[in-house]
Amino acid sequence: MWLLLGLLLGVGAIVAANQLEGGSLLQLVNLPAALIVFGGTLGAVMVQTPPAILRRTGQLLSLSQRTPLSHDQGIQQLIHWCITAHRKGLVALEQEASSVEDRFVRNGLQLLADGKPVEAVRATLEVELITREQRDYQAARVLESMGGYAPTMGIIGAVLGLIQVMVRLDQPSQLGSGIATAFVATIYGIGVANLLLLPLAAKLRQMIDSRSLYHEMMMEGLLMIADGQGPKSVQLKLQGYLDTSDAAPTPS
Repeated sequence: MWLLLGLLLGVGAIVAANQLEGGSLLQLVNLPAALIVFGGTLGAVMVQTPPAILRRTGQLLSLSQRTPLSHDQGIQQLIHWCITAHRKGLVALEQEASSVEDRFVRNGLQLLADGKPVEAVRATLEVELITREQRDYQAARVLESMGGYAPTMGIIGAVLGLIQVMVRLDQPSQLGSGIATAFVATIYGIGVANLLLLPLAAKLRQMIDSRSLYHEMMMEGLLMIADGQGPKSVQLKLQGYLDTSDAAPTPS
């Protein structure tokens, strides 16, 4: 919703400014310009990007619209698992793992339930954390690349439009469409880059950083559980991952 509101505000400001200058909305609608900018940008990014990374970009865009992971809820889960492990043993965490949606955390719980040593658990989870983070940053860079290609495609559209103008200099009545394509393509290229693609890339980077911090916190908590530490120790050590206003009370 917030993304849509920001996009509407940006596009609305451009349309409103055009109206104030005496223009009309139809002047900004040009199919050839849209084909050049959007088709050219998509084609360029397909040339440079493997299909797996393109799919991951789509997955991240979907994830970015969900409610952010709650560090406070994560700590409460860790405390619950810590109490369970103290009462029933680490093997009881296998049943807990089956109900966890997050694959990283589920894998960590399964490693604990299998009785893996603390260092082995740490090594396994760190590899997964680093690998996923790198893959996600690659996916975010796809949008950054598109944000670089779009203005260039707009320039290509402008040049093509001017070519049409030069070809039709002896037909003054047909010059308008070529000039329109030239300038509208430039608007499309710069606009889609700066109002959509680059902001989305920044949003994905922020989400990746937040998810990595959350998973780092969960990994530390799981390692403390594997080390046999109690719920109070888990709570106190992980408080640093919370804002002061979000800090939950220390369990008794």
